[in-house]
Parts: sequence; C-alpha cells; structure tokens
Amino acid sequence: MRAYAQASTGILELNRPRAINAINGEMVDIITPALEDWRDDPEIHRVLIFSNSERGFCAGGDIREVRDHAIEGDHEFGDQYLQKEYTMNKIMANFPKPYVALIDGVVMGGGLGASAHGSHRVITEKAFAAMPEMAIGFVPDVGISYMMTHMVGEEGRKIPALATFAGLTGYRLSAADMLYTGLATHFVPSKDLAEFQEMLIAESIDEALEKYAGELDEEPRIREFLPEIEACFSKGTWAEIDAALNECENEEFVDLVRDLMSNANPSSVVASAEMYAVNTKVSTVEEAIHNEYEIGYLLRREPNFAEGIRAVLVDKDRNPSFVPATYDEVDAAKYHAVLN
Repeated sequence: MRAYAQASTGILELNRPRAINAINGEMVDIITPALEDWRDDPEIHRVLIFSNSERGFCAGGDIREVRDHAIEGDHEFGDQYLQKEYTMNKIMANFPKPYVALIDGVVMGGGLGASAHGSHRVITEKAFAAMPEMAIGFVPDVGISYMMTHMVGEEGRKIPALATFAGLTGYRLSAADMLYTGLATHFVPSKDLAEFQEMLIAESIDEALEKYAGELDEEPRIREFLPEIEACFSKGTWAEIDAALNECENEEFVDLVRDLMSNANPSSVVASAEMYAVNTKVSTVEEAIHNEYEIGYLLRREPNFAEGIRAVLVDKDRNPSFVPATYDEVDAAKYHAVLN
C-alpha cells in the first residue's frame, strides 16, 4: 500500500497482488492519515485510488485474520480492526474533494467500502462487484448498506430493494449492472485506463472523463428482474421476502435467488434483512455503519462466522455446516434489538 502526492492529486495505490489487495489493518493505517492530510491541504485537488494488480481492484477485507483471532476467543482484534476500517469509510463518504476510484476487475466487500463512497466510481468492461458476506456468516458492511440503498442509477430513483437483493443473495453485478444501478458512475475502456489515469493526475477528472469516458455496449441483466426484485426484496424481514419468493411466478428469478443463497448462513440472512430495512430509512452513513457494526458484532461471536470463512477461504470446500441450519430456527428479534 502506497499513499503519495503527484501534482495536485493524492494517490492511494493498492499493491497486494497476491491477496488481490484485501484490506488489512496496515493498509487502513496508511490510507486514513493520508486522507486526513489531503482533506485540508489546499495543494491537493482530488484523490485517486487504484490497483496496480491485473487481477482486480480489491477482493474485500482481510477477514481471515479476524477469524483466526476469533477462534482463539479474541474478538477484540476484530472489533478494533473493523472500527478502524469503518472510520476510514466514513472519511471517504464525507470527503469534500473529488474522490476517484478506478475499478478494473473484481471489487468485493471492503473494496466496495474503499471505492463506492467516492464521488467518481470509474469502471472498465472487466469490472464486477459482489457482497458475498452471507456465505461467510457475516453481514454486508463498510457502509455499503447505506450507499447502495441510497444510490440512484439509470432508473433515476433510489431502489433500496436492489441493495437488499444484492446484499442477501451475493449476486455478482457485471459492469453493465454496476452502471445501471448507480454503483458505478462512469465507464472507461480498459485499453484507455492508463492514459485516463495520467490525464486525471496531470490535469483534472473532468477533462479526463471528457476525453476517455464512453458508453458500455452491454445490457444489464439485473434490469430484467427489477419488477421481481422490487416485489420481493422491498419487504422488511426475511420471512416476508421468503414468502414473496414463494409466491413469485417468475421461476427463472426464483431459481436464481435460491441457487445464489444455497450456501448462505441463515442467521446472516435474517439479521441482514432486518438491517437493510432499517438502513433504508437512516439519514447518514454514520448511522448505517453503526447498525452494520452492531449486527456484525453479534455474528462474529457466533460459530457460523468461523465456519463460513473456513468453507469459503480456508478449506474452500464450499460446504459449510451452519447452526441454525434453517431460517425458521433463527431468532430475528435478537438482531433487530441492536439496531437504531
């Protein structure tokens, strides 16, 4: 991780290629003070965050280390790490200058926290995004439940159900989906990205966009399912969402959802549905992150957190054994009780 200034641009360079830039505490400790300095520096006109890895922008947060400590009974490590990361996300969300993320390839979890709060989310045709937290026994966090429930895309209005759908299913948004939903703001072909970046640094974001930004020749798949997404995922609880899915006549959509959620932790799904319903209505990212932290605080102390990460990131057998194993057995009230 490098943070440096070039011309009038503050630059955050993600350079952990083996981990696809998974954000750890050391990276947060570099990014946060740099942003605090640049926020008040009149010589810095914009901030740029990008990856020097061909594999993608950022595969998420370095959650395996949190699991390792949790297994030993040390939950304070995860508490402190996430509090630091969430402080960084709040700074990004409230940054008073243009904050430009260049996303070429995968962006997930914590990578969305480091990019989606920015004023400019510039993607290439190679970009794709997901919040796969249900599979690891956790919760969509880093403020994304606020950003995505409040974003405005090509429909010209907020569609909170889209955010709930993406968060609960882990649906992989294509580049076209990202532009359609508003998760991405601009498209630049990957072949032009290096020159775009050079011009952005040397001149300005507006001039670089005027020269290099274009239209992506790809249709968003998620738009096909918008009526079903709004009909089913606008409900306030998982039980209501599940009931709506059972009544949905679009079998292709229902099969997609059930398949995506086949390895989901029931407790994470129930808790996250409660959280999305509340965070749809909050007025600040700080309130939303508080709710994410409180839900995550509970889930990280449950065995399903370690089990989910084992199945996805450690043994990679994709065969978790979650308890409770069914949605009906999950007590939604205990999660709802910690939400503001």
